[in-house]
Amino acid sequence: MGKQEKTTTKTYEVRITSQALQNIDEITGYIAFINHQPLNAIKVGDAIFSAIERIELHPYAYKECEELATKSKMYRRAACLSWTKVYRIKGHEIVILGIIHSARRPTRLKPLRKVK
Repeated sequence: MGKQEKTTTKTYEVRITSQALQNIDEITGYIAFINHQPLNAIKVGDAIFSAIERIELHPYAYKECEELATKSKMYRRAACLSWTKVYRIKGHEIVILGIIHSARRPTRLKPLRKVK
């Protein structure tokens, strides 16, 4: 009686670079040890990984990264709390390139283009 919707979901493989993992470690380490807020560090780390899971489900839902503009719009950025995650979409692979604080200068994003 009702319409059945066909949903085709693309499956993407997510790869987190060593640079991005180092960024997550630095962020949570700073919050836990410098700010003396270990529980907040856990919450921030969980929020970052949850955002990466959302990127995996809907990679094109986020804005193109203007600092790394290309014709194919393969570089994107997703905000989570005060941090920006920069990732690249190439075929069926999503590569998380790095995570920086939103208050940092946008020129800090340019070196992420060279991350493999």
